[in-house]
Amino acid sequence: MSERVLPRAERRRRTEGRILDAARALFAEVGYERATIRAVARAAEVDPALVMQYFGSKQELFRHAVRAVPALDAVVSAEELVEHLLDTLNVKMGELPQGSLAMMRSMLTHPEAGASAREALGRQIDGLAASIPGDDARLRAALMTAIMLGVTVGHQLLDLPELRDVPPEEIARVLRPSLRALTGPEVS
Repeated sequence: MSERVLPRAERRRRTEGRILDAARALFAEVGYERATIRAVARAAEVDPALVMQYFGSKQELFRHAVRAVPALDAVVSAEELVEHLLDTLNVKMGELPQGSLAMMRSMLTHPEAGASAREALGRQIDGLAASIPGDDARLRAALMTAIMLGVTVGHQLLDLPELRDVPPEEIARVLRPSLRALTGPEVS
């Protein structure tokens, strides 16, 4: 079906999708600071004014481009929680979505990108904490999130050979006891 015969709402959705795809790729490639609205518009084959009309600002475009999917849909057991996190290693050590790479590349160098990263990670921590018992569930969830983020950064951005040259299953085997230890209150 040609673009002209599509309903206006569908054309708008497709244009927004092209803009977001272009933004994800550009933010991932050059980071927040060096990405420009003009470059995003050029890659999406739209006018820069249209990018601003849809998103209002570069910061808002970035927030939409890196929006993450919540980690868990429901409260699960501690064992399921650990296995869910370890199952994500194949994704974290494979071809990451452009939005995720953009977030990681920019989160430490730009305040707005950092705020978006904290927001996304906060949602992940909330989801994990719901499955962890104890008064310190958020702390434990934050530590689990930081461990997984560290593995991802080490593999994707730092290209650490110790992480690059090992299969995800081996990393999961070594991480499993640490993550299990963080799922519940310590027994004295």
